[in-house]
Amino acid sequence: MTDLLTTRLSRRRVLQAAAIGAVGIDPALRAAVWAAGSDKPEKEEVKIGFIPLTDCASVVMASVLGIDKKYGVKIVPSKEASWAGVRDKLVNGELDFAHVLYGLVYGVHVGAGGPKKDMAVLMTLNNNGQAITLSKKLADKGAVDAASLARLIASDKREYTFAQTFPTGTHAMWLYYWLASAGIDPFKDVKNITVPPPQMVANMRIGNMDGYCVGEPWGQRAIMDGIGITAITTQDIWKDHPEKVLGTTGDFVKKYPNTARAVTAAVLEASKWIDAGLQNKNKMAETIADKSYVNTSVDAINQRILGRYTNGLGKSWDDPNHMKFYGDGAVNFPYLSDGMWFLTQQKRWGLLKEHPDYLKVAGEINRIDIYKQAAAATQTPVPKDAMRTSKLFDGTVWDGKDPKKYAESFKLHA
Repeated sequence: MTDLLTTRLSRRRVLQAAAIGAVGIDPALRAAVWAAGSDKPEKEEVKIGFIPLTDCASVVMASVLGIDKKYGVKIVPSKEASWAGVRDKLVNGELDFAHVLYGLVYGVHVGAGGPKKDMAVLMTLNNNGQAITLSKKLADKGAVDAASLARLIASDKREYTFAQTFPTGTHAMWLYYWLASAGIDPFKDVKNITVPPPQMVANMRIGNMDGYCVGEPWGQRAIMDGIGITAITTQDIWKDHPEKVLGTTGDFVKKYPNTARAVTAAVLEASKWIDAGLQNKNKMAETIADKSYVNTSVDAINQRILGRYTNGLGKSWDDPNHMKFYGDGAVNFPYLSDGMWFLTQQKRWGLLKEHPDYLKVAGEINRIDIYKQAAAATQTPVPKDAMRTSKLFDGTVWDGKDPKKYAESFKLHA
């Protein structure tokens, strides 16, 4: 077997070895096969940027648990201050990869989110687990959901300010979609600003905004601190929606394809570990709560991770659609239709002036080839179709089949 490991294997043979592993080779040995020979990672230490959010967990745990070493790489997590900083460091090569907003990657690739550069999505890191928070002051005036917010804005005239985390990112798109569902134009009827996730709670506390959309634990933190209420979770807008991704540049994947595969496999295995059970989720919450990572209390993280929600108004519920990192592999596949959806919303709100070739762009960015190799190494099931169908809370169905028509179908748009 030692001779096997030292042989320079072709990618085809490595894939075959991984497939054989499912029926008889020890998983650790199978990983060693992948890390040997011609498929050895070209770059063995990689810097992965992350923002202090619960959904950075799979990147952090891949490093903390030493899963990265199984695949021949060392992951060095790098705590970043803002999504704009993550974008700039990815583009200029200071970061090799990042835990990053899906829409940010697409925005950079098409030139809608700053400097234009070819980008790559290697896997989806999580589904669900974000929320729209309204200030306690708004809630005290009766604004507790989109419809009551619209009534308050119409009757109590003043400037209302809402925060998202990056102009082309996921939180901006969830916020705009939700406001528009109640007839509130996110650009004309309210003011929208960009605030880094960890600064949301402090800014709401001093009255800088009326509401915000962000990832956990910053929705739960506002409730614990008594300054905000959860108006809606993002999984109630779109069940099992795509959220953060493992992103890098197109140039990095071209130069270091084996490294891209190895890191994807390590993060994929960490995702599987998190979702394996209650004990692992609690261990993850304890780990990422540390000041090196999210820097908050464990209880701000672990309740919503387990689906235990409160809205700050006395309502509690168990949410089966809480943040998921693996979901038997359903979470992580980089569906082309998921990426295309963000392009339709960027076009809807004028961030893109013309319709792009939606499918072509998604095919360039979402590296399904790399993902399938990592899935083979980790025994992760892969769906048959690169598109999926989803029904959003307003009844609209998104399947990626006619993105131009979908983008133009909304009553409210830029």
